[in-house]
Amino acid sequence: MKLGFIGTGNMASAIIDGIIKHGMIPASEIIGSALSEAGRERARQQFGIHVTASNTEVAERADILILSVKPQFYADVIQEIKGHVTNRQIVITIAPGKTLSWLREQFGKDVKIIRTMPNTPAMAGAGMTAMCPGEHLQEEEISYAISLLESFGRVEIVPERLMDAVTAVSGSSPAYVFLFIEAMADAAVSGGMPRPQAYRFAAQAVLGSAKLVLDTGKHPGELKDMVCSPAGTTIEAVRALEERGFRSAVFEAMKVCEEKSRNM
Repeated sequence: MKLGFIGTGNMASAIIDGIIKHGMIPASEIIGSALSEAGRERARQQFGIHVTASNTEVAERADILILSVKPQFYADVIQEIKGHVTNRQIVITIAPGKTLSWLREQFGKDVKIIRTMPNTPAMAGAGMTAMCPGEHLQEEEISYAISLLESFGRVEIVPERLMDAVTAVSGSSPAYVFLFIEAMADAAVSGGMPRPQAYRFAAQAVLGSAKLVLDTGKHPGELKDMVCSPAGTTIEAVRALEERGFRSAVFEAMKVCEEKSRNM
């Protein structure tokens, strides 16, 4: 099974790394294209994959083709490669806002398309990917695609109507979490903690808290209450966050993100 990437940036690198580390597809069976020679050389040295400057070469050689360029370049890339893509190949997209119907219209023919939305924690093997298979795919093809995506994190199939919400809740949300970690670390530094140590404490607290939600299945509010002792330090901190509109700010940030995704 030959795997091809058009674009070898951060997200493509995370996917390639997971697939190779889990032994899904060997580096010798992966080919990637990038506009810059530096990008191609980085991918070749880091992963040992084949690289090329030609998008059409990747399209011709790949059994599974992953379009890992920025959304604004999708139309041009599809226009370039559509004559080289057949109905035997599987095309996986990772761009927000690019619907299955839009993708079918761009290709102008029946193509096996899987729309996905991964996120950057895939770079640490802890990604969350939403997957929306299009028509024309067989069950075994969908299952194989899931196994590929699981090599760098969790995967769930969602209806396409939820993909914009997915962009807000997992695709873009690592940026919100990084802001939160940075703010907590800054406060710890103001309390005298060395900055590298502050980042470790803040990041591990977020990591452990997320793991508790996933492992216990408890409602986040219940877990929050477990930390908030009567007349204690934590409930005072929660009060200050609520007073300053913490939850409302997160809610509104996600809604504008969702709307932006819908209109891309």
